[in-house]
Amino acid sequence: MTKRVGIASDHGGYPLKVELVPWLQAEGYDVVDLGAHELDPLDDYPDFADAAAQAIVSGQVERAIVFCGSGAGASIAANKVPGVRAAVCHDTYSAHQAVEHDDMNVICIGARVIGAEVARELITAFLTAQLLDGEKYHRRLKKVAAIEQRSLK
Repeated sequence: MTKRVGIASDHGGYPLKVELVPWLQAEGYDVVDLGAHELDPLDDYPDFADAAAQAIVSGQVERAIVFCGSGAGASIAANKVPGVRAAVCHDTYSAHQAVEHDDMNVICIGARVIGAEVARELITAFLTAQLLDGEKYHRRLKKVAAIEQRSLK
């Protein structure tokens, strides 16, 4: 089970992030708060999605959670960082399946789309899921990595 988790948000996700950090800590996770550290209506989601992505690729955290208004912008920004596999998830099936099949390491959640209770369910599904050990999953991940490498040239 993942233990060291990054959490980040822009102003759209800040209230939900603040609410969920104590819950994650009570669940036994070592939470690394990657910002925002205060509510700033003029901040920008790419800054916080990048902070989460950099924490993933540096090994500072095993997985990361990013909140913005819809989750979409955070996902787009985080996926620009090689090695990051981020997705918007607003249902528990996607939250665990994207880890099990696609090795998702960043979940993006729209704080204006869902509330705290659903967010807890999504985060639990995300953090407790593990990549399945099947040849097809590893083959597909190699193909995704090849696309990433080709795009870096």
